[in-house]
Amino acid sequence: MTQHAEKEIIDATKLCDAKGNLNPAAIGYARKPVIQSNLKGHFMRKKKWNYWCVYGDDLMFSATISHLDYATVCFVYILDYETQRFFEKSITLPPVGRKVHLAEHVLDTAFCNHSEMKIQFLYAGNNETHMTVTIPDFDGDLLHADLTIHHPVDDDSLNVVIPWNRQTFQFTAKHHTLPTEGYVKIGDKRYIFEPRDSYAVLDFGRGVWPREATWNWAMASQRCRNHRIGLNFGGKWTDGTGMTENAFFYDGKMTKIHEDVVFEYDENALMTEWSIKTKFSDDVHLTFKPFFERISETDAKLVNSSVHQIFGYFNGHVRFSNGQTLPIRQMLGASEVHKAKW
Repeated sequence: MTQHAEKEIIDATKLCDAKGNLNPAAIGYARKPVIQSNLKGHFMRKKKWNYWCVYGDDLMFSATISHLDYATVCFVYILDYETQRFFEKSITLPPVGRKVHLAEHVLDTAFCNHSEMKIQFLYAGNNETHMTVTIPDFDGDLLHADLTIHHPVDDDSLNVVIPWNRQTFQFTAKHHTLPTEGYVKIGDKRYIFEPRDSYAVLDFGRGVWPREATWNWAMASQRCRNHRIGLNFGGKWTDGTGMTENAFFYDGKMTKIHEDVVFEYDENALMTEWSIKTKFSDDVHLTFKPFFERISETDAKLVNSSVHQIFGYFNGHVRFSNGQTLPIRQMLGASEVHKAKW
């Protein structure tokens, strides 16, 4: 038993109607970023973010700009695989002002311009995103990142609208296996990113959320056996909506998984092995073995957020729509548990 195939959207579509509620024509998924996030209204409930994660040979580098309606939160973190040096810096800014910009279209330019943290995701229209990040005090060092992220013109991406109802909904865009080149410099240490072996993942989110939410997200983007392979699976938050954010990518072509995926893990021991499988079929059958846990906790009057992002290795298989199996062997990636009251 499998779930019904979701509607595929081909043409440019607006996420919201004139009142700011969900446009029914936007419910579905697209292989290109054709959905425009024209959010308005819904005071305090709108959530927007551009999250980038770049897997290099030696370093995982991540930068995020997010707007939660009552505050803007920007954060940058690094993980050196060998030494397991990890550091994260975040800043919280007022919700209004000219220091932060997030656009309605997935690849349009976004920036955070603050003395403690400058982040820019500049899309120049030439199938490249130029990411620059400067932080004067990053664990006592100056951090400067200068990365060029390539968007191969024929690649698919995952663009999905999740409908809880007309007033609460989320558009998520997950772009995988994007070849990346450049460097990240922290103090005297310089990490080089080569496009053959360094891949960026974009998580673009725009929506109107309920007060409380819980989700799982698993993702990986690597070169394996000379092929670019990307994994993207979500759980809990999409269950029962008729839509999923489940897909995998093989040399830029997406196989959409229309079934819900079940994440099994020990809430009290997240560093033990996870299981990630499709609910009814054997189309996704993965284990995830962790080696590092990133914890980000926010406890304020208005908002409580708990993120446990686990880095580790995926093993198992995923299945193409023609029935052929793609083995997954020791594929570096991340899986997370996120609980929010926001």
